[in-house]
Amino acid sequence: MKMVHMVAFVLAMVGALNWGLVGVGMFAGGNWNLVYLILGSWPIVESIVYVLVGLSAVWLVIQHKGDCKSCVASTM
Repeated sequence: MKMVHMVAFVLAMVGALNWGLVGVGMFAGGNWNLVYLILGSWPIVESIVYVLVGLSAVWLVIQHKGDCKSCVASTM
């Protein structure tokens, strides 16, 4: 399960960084969506990445309470 957690965490961070770049790019007047810039010529693969990032976020939300030392410590 640790490997699933690590993969989910990395994918969620990729998604978070990508959304941050999209937002900054909007202020700067550009398209800074790295997933699109890297995989835009393969829309199916791009969609798969977005789905995997979303599933990773769902996994982390579901597993968060058991994995987060701060949350476990605050319930005691």
